[in-house]
Amino acid sequence: MTEPQRTLEVEVKFDVEADVVVPDWSTVSGVASVTSGEHRTLDAVYFDTAEVELGRAGYALRRRTGGHDAGWHIKGPRRGAGREELGWPLGDGPVDGPPEVVRAALAHVTEAELTPLARIRNDRVAYEMLDAAGAVVAEFVDDHVRTRDERAGVERNWREWEVELGPAAPDDHEALFAEIARIAHAAGAIEATSDSKLARALGV
Repeated sequence: MTEPQRTLEVEVKFDVEADVVVPDWSTVSGVASVTSGEHRTLDAVYFDTAEVELGRAGYALRRRTGGHDAGWHIKGPRRGAGREELGWPLGDGPVDGPPEVVRAALAHVTEAELTPLARIRNDRVAYEMLDAAGAVVAEFVDDHVRTRDERAGVERNWREWEVELGPAAPDDHEALFAEIARIAHAAGAIEATSDSKLARALGV
């Protein structure tokens, strides 16, 4: 398979302490029910050049195992409300560097050697917010994150929430996110201190 799977990731994030209880998301407008939590164990290694060329250009490259979308992923620069993500299956390729098809997709950014930048391990519980027809309005995930900056040797850990729009999300997603934020803040969450796990793993 050479053509990647393409998705547009539009999400909102919150920081939460260990004792904060997940709120009842079925109170969100347009949400009729919420699925029971699905546990996922995710393990991702992020790659970049020695000069962090991908990060400086707004890209992130990872190899992730676990969950329904295990594989190689490229996240592009933020444009408008979200970021485009390209994905390829793990296949039988190398684990210490991206396969050629992934390298080719990044050739316009850099052709320099790509080596491990950070490792992010995540114990995730995922819930789908469904409308009356059973379609996914959004996915909420409760993440317990452990990271290691592979170049500086620094380890970090934290808990965060993410809500990502689904296929049945309303056109006015700003209103949906505003309502979700009110509920999250009432439960004890605060605005995220970083817009990505990778940035936080690197202390930036």
